[in-house]
Amino acid sequence: MTRVVVTGVAGFLGSHLAEALLARGENVTGLDNFDAFYARAVKEANVAGLAPNPRFNLVEGDIRDANLTRSLLAPGDVVVHLAARAGVRPSLEDPALYASVNVTGTTTLLEAARAAGVRAFIFAGSSSVYGNSAPVPFREDYAALDPISPYAATKRAGELLCSTFAHLYGMRIMSLRFFTAYGPRQRPDLAIHKFTRLMAGGQPIPRFGDGSMERDHTWVGDIVQGTVAARDWVARPDGPAFEIVNLGESRTVRLDRLIALIGEALGVTPRIEPQPMQPGDVQRTCADITRARMLLGYQPTTAIEDGIPRFVQWYKEAHGRQT
Repeated sequence: MTRVVVTGVAGFLGSHLAEALLARGENVTGLDNFDAFYARAVKEANVAGLAPNPRFNLVEGDIRDANLTRSLLAPGDVVVHLAARAGVRPSLEDPALYASVNVTGTTTLLEAARAAGVRAFIFAGSSSVYGNSAPVPFREDYAALDPISPYAATKRAGELLCSTFAHLYGMRIMSLRFFTAYGPRQRPDLAIHKFTRLMAGGQPIPRFGDGSMERDHTWVGDIVQGTVAARDWVARPDGPAFEIVNLGESRTVRLDRLIALIGEALGVTPRIEPQPMQPGDVQRTCADITRARMLLGYQPTTAIEDGIPRFVQWYKEAHGRQT
């Protein structure tokens, strides 16, 4: 029976994806190194619900470990490579680490897949590769030659490596360019989770820029739906191929509007601490999802006005009702 190997399984997206795959009867092996980017306890909680399932196996290890990755993979596996050193702003502080994990790690995993005879591979790309110069909405055929952060550059490098392996070794690979995902278990450092935590605790919100920055915030269930469809696409016997596909909501939300929505859901008035724009941050992201609809039948269903109250409800249940 086909097995899906999910790297970064203890993370936000990885744990949700593993749940969805198990729910439809898949065998899932998850790989995670429980990196200290945020608390190990958070990641352990993410996978706690997966552990009792007999079709789930958790392996602790690093994608840069060539011996481990080669021993982990087998012919017929489908690899969903979500593991990465995350974050635009932190990548400015340690670009070498980001290159090591995101570029060397991806190369190591691709080579392990090739050596094992794995032909179906999904790479977690990022909307950050579009930079500030791409026409809105962002289309996958844009050249994406000017990323403005080390993180974005490593993600674009990963896509180029995937394209090369698909061409050379007959693999079927899809890079999913995720647009800002949110929902239960979102990483604590990301805006919606961070703002909710601060507001719930009666603390001010650091707002970078004048509030006009826009993001294509996408509910995690929509992202998972598209990723599961991509898992089926790469496993088709149609022959080698490489595709880049946006997964977003295809709608922008201003930063000041996002803060207001969180405040409304919590029943508090946000207190704003203006901060200068940060290097590496793009002004806006917005996905053209025409290709996702065509190749994957992708159809996002959760608008930000519905998603934010659902996230806040999860936060209260998980962390207590502080307000």
